[in-house]
Amino acid sequence: MSNSESQTQRSPLKFAVVCSSNQNRSMETHNIFLKKGLSIRSFGTGKEVKLPGPSITQPNVYDFSTTYEYMYKDLCNKDKTLYTQNGLLHMLERNKRIKPKPEKFQENRDIFEIIFTVEERIFDQVLEDLENREKLLNQPVHIINIDVADNHEDATIGAFILYELALMLQNSEDMDNEIDEILQDYESKIKRQILHSIAFY
Repeated sequence: MSNSESQTQRSPLKFAVVCSSNQNRSMETHNIFLKKGLSIRSFGTGKEVKLPGPSITQPNVYDFSTTYEYMYKDLCNKDKTLYTQNGLLHMLERNKRIKPKPEKFQENRDIFEIIFTVEERIFDQVLEDLENREKLLNQPVHIINIDVADNHEDATIGAFILYELALMLQNSEDMDNEIDEILQDYESKIKRQILHSIAFY
């Protein structure tokens, strides 16, 4: 069997990506992975969804149950010019094409092989949540953090960095045993620190 045949027959990894509000960084990665045909879900870990407002001290705050469509219409009503110029309306248009509303990681019970986070604080929150869950399957999940700044440009760059890493993990013959070497090599390539931990379902 050729290497390419073995790769196509290997079952696809289930990926998740987590940021704070499930709006920018995680959704850009969700978007890229979907377009490339990878199995992906996206989440936030925050108490609520926060989007930039007219000033740093006046963010737009929503509950996680609020749809992207509602947020889009709300921001249009508040100041369409401002939120067009800063890219929020474009971002929300993309988001609502992918799924109806943001999702909170702590409320999800799906099983993943790889969970990407985009900030050390979120990495810690994901680990804490997984450690506090009842262990039923003894199935490992790898949590991997690469810091991505929370702006539109960096979110796109970060999405492709995570996508390239996801492909390496997907194409690995023995991912659980090779992951440390893959991450070490990739860290040297991208010149960004990579955090890695394992939890169990």
